[in-house]
Amino acid sequence: MFEIAYLEDPGNGRLRHEEKLVRSECERLHIPVQIYTAKRIHRRQLPLDPHAFICGDADAMHGAMRQLNIPIPACHDYPAALTSYLKRRTWKSDLGTVETRISGQEAPPTFVKPSGRIKCFTGRVLEQHDDLYLIGNVSRREPVWCSEVVRWLSEYRVYVIGEEIAGLNLYSGDESAKPCLGTIQAALRDYRASGEAPAAYGIDFGVLDTGETALIEANDGYSLGAYQIGAEAYTRLLFTRWAELLKGIAA
Repeated sequence: MFEIAYLEDPGNGRLRHEEKLVRSECERLHIPVQIYTAKRIHRRQLPLDPHAFICGDADAMHGAMRQLNIPIPACHDYPAALTSYLKRRTWKSDLGTVETRISGQEAPPTFVKPSGRIKCFTGRVLEQHDDLYLIGNVSRREPVWCSEVVRWLSEYRVYVIGEEIAGLNLYSGDESAKPCLGTIQAALRDYRASGEAPAAYGIDFGVLDTGETALIEANDGYSLGAYQIGAEAYTRLLFTRWAELLKGIAA
């Protein structure tokens, strides 16, 4: 059990939904809460130690990891062990190559998103050269994931703690298009068996217009958006992942 929880204030004096959930659960568990801003974490003004929990966006969490000498986890949006669950072709590239490709006369539309830890633009479908304005002045050397464009009927986030499904939340599409739970459970077993799965994480699945259940992407559990998941399950997930990361503190 953590002795204190530090929750990020995004700068407007109002906690985000995720931090509100954690605050509620910490109050129930009688864990003291302190609010911090990104400026304090970047100045290393928080007395972080293995007995403290911290909650915030990816930038804040990476700052906390650097302060504690915790290696920042690699980004595994499409885990190698789960390739067969994607149901579409994916490949790594860079924006410059994508720009050249979609400038061609017969290039098909391509879904593109950043492949690194820092998400410098939101993933989107690019069909022609003019679409590049949608991602701003991002370097053409930026590494990206590309995938064939598919049609999703529904998109769900699965919240996972160990081998337990702690939540299954629709976040886009038709609620009646429900994913196959058996497919999801098989994917979770394969991910766990690969040795690559974090102790707690989020993983998104959806239903394609073919009726198949397919993997959308995986998300690490140390900084994870909350949809309809409750405070207890969400906080337990974050606690579990942060406790695992604390084991990696370098000497």
